[in-house]
Amino acid sequence: MFFSSLGANLCSLIRPIAKSQFILASKAASASSYLQSIQRIRPTTASLKSNLNASPFQQLRYSSINQIQHFKHYKPPKRNDTKSPDLQGNPFKKGVILRIMILKPKKPNSALRKCCRVRLTNGKVISALIPGEGHNLQEHHVVLVRGGRVQDVPGVKYHLVRGAYDLVGVANRSTSRSKYGVKKPKQ
Repeated sequence: MFFSSLGANLCSLIRPIAKSQFILASKAASASSYLQSIQRIRPTTASLKSNLNASPFQQLRYSSINQIQHFKHYKPPKRNDTKSPDLQGNPFKKGVILRIMILKPKKPNSALRKCCRVRLTNGKVISALIPGEGHNLQEHHVVLVRGGRVQDVPGVKYHLVRGAYDLVGVANRSTSRSKYGVKKPKQ
């Protein structure tokens, strides 16, 4: 083993020790044997003792055991957290309406949010918001679901896409028409 071949125990490698303690531990009487042994065990200390007048850039530096232990030089793996896990990485999923609900938002807000329960093609059942004013949805209608939570309704992490499948666009909408599935009106 490496440490036994040097003739020093692991404690003397980890903890910095005084010169007198090292001499007592290794039972060596001369200072020259101390310098020779410390060059083999701790090259950083030996280089600092021999190169006192050298610039800091020329000195040999190694990581200490604490640095190796606590500051490992590796890139941690990226966590692949998604805000809409039931879509399974897809931008949209098709689904079938199970039930239409009217939910109330959290404390500072007051409204009646039109939501629905949808069974996706992968079998998951989710809650989704029906955006815009008014809708034509009933049970068993086919809809397109996208991600995006509703900030003031807990548990609703998905939106329906207006103008896709059985969900028609918002009537009499003139601004932001692309978000609500409305064609350009004829002049």
